[in-house]
Amino acid sequence: MRAIDVCLSPDLMHLYPVQDKTVVVVDILRATSCMTTAFAHGIKSITPFAKLEDCMAMKEQQYVTAGERDGKKVEGFDLGNSPFEYMDEKLKGAKIAFTTTNGTQAIAKSEGAKEIIIGSFLNLSAVTDYLARGDNNVLVVCAGWKGKVNLEDTIFAGAVVEMLKDQIHSDCDAPLAAQHLYTLAMDDLEGFLKNSSHVMRLAKLNIHKDIRFCLTPDQYNVVPMLKNGALEL
Repeated sequence: MRAIDVCLSPDLMHLYPVQDKTVVVVDILRATSCMTTAFAHGIKSITPFAKLEDCMAMKEQQYVTAGERDGKKVEGFDLGNSPFEYMDEKLKGAKIAFTTTNGTQAIAKSEGAKEIIIGSFLNLSAVTDYLARGDNNVLVVCAGWKGKVNLEDTIFAGAVVEMLKDQIHSDCDAPLAAQHLYTLAMDDLEGFLKNSSHVMRLAKLNIHKDIRFCLTPDQYNVVPMLKNGALEL
């Protein structure tokens, strides 16, 4: 039987060999929710960058640039980190260069995996259906916040564990802990997370609409995958 594990922070990735795994990178608030939304609305590709300067340099190659640090859009970039920005009809077919505080760092630290896919509540069932059909062991990598654990990514990981519990066994206690958190939170994700650190951080920026949307399951049937350095469908 295949195994599933959960890395609660990218800073723990040295503990997890990934060569035989499908890695699911998750940054619920808000990077992977933006990526999922973008592909559902016709974006051609998203190239993730850990560094701001590398991302900004892609303007010269006619990329749309998206940059976020500490929850805010970075000056000089075309887009920030709200999923609603990626619903614009004008972006259909565009190639986006994307850098965020946590999500793109988690993708960078997952390099070497057999597969890297993007997960969010917005495409939860699409992701779990894809994993259920696969042959690989699974690692959910939570982007967290600057190396620290956060609740929303952990709860998403628990949702994946819960939905695959009859097909993939938990490899250690991290997936079990995440699963228990999800079962506590599943009936009211927004209420459960209202006092969580990143929800409170983003609430100060008056983006409650983003928070609510990012916690809404199964809006889109897309599974973005990293191919030759860029995310595609």
